[in-house]
Amino acid sequence: MTSPAPEGVAELGLRERKRLATRRAIQLAALELASERGFDKVTVDEISHAANVSPRTFFNYFPSKESAIIGELPELPDEESIERFVDAGPEEPILDGMSTLLIAAIDTGDLGDPLLPGEKAASAQELHVLRRALLKDNPELFAQRMASMHTFEDALSAVVQRRLAHDDPELAADDPEALHQRARLVTYVAFAGMRHAWSCWADHGGVEPLSDRLRSSFEQLQALGAHVH
Repeated sequence: MTSPAPEGVAELGLRERKRLATRRAIQLAALELASERGFDKVTVDEISHAANVSPRTFFNYFPSKESAIIGELPELPDEESIERFVDAGPEEPILDGMSTLLIAAIDTGDLGDPLLPGEKAASAQELHVLRRALLKDNPELFAQRMASMHTFEDALSAVVQRRLAHDDPELAADDPEALHQRARLVTYVAFAGMRHAWSCWADHGGVEPLSDRLRSSFEQLQALGAHVH
């Protein structure tokens, strides 16, 4: 009897499944080789060989070995999701909206990919652990990842500012700087929740969907806020 496909995979076509599997294989090969030999001693040709792909295929997925090691970062979700967040209004706690928005955002990156048939949950967690160790040992790679994260942070803060202006047009008109700083504060709090979710997800072996872990972290943030006086 054939086991049902994991949730999130059933709707993927064969081509998309192969694309996800190839991308993960390249990243895993890059991370394993760099961990064994050192980042500077690994070439794209060697990564491609270990991943059973051609260098041309490698460059179809990643522009450099650095990008394969750093991995894809969250991106803002589609404009419909953003508009839904902006227009939700003050009746929706903003952290609830941020949770939904970030879940949609991580679905665009490596950690949001569903498990493929026959793949162990630990494979995604292994990528995360190897990447974290390499970034710790290679400050230049860490700096590149942080620069990319800052880009995402700025884009997210701009969306939050739109939401706050929609919720409080008087503040937006009277004190734009206060609005801007409030948006940055909300963004920093949201990033703290996202980092907590990533850490807990990795520490527990990546056996649960990252979106569930993110939702739980934001629920804890909400509960913490309710008890701080």
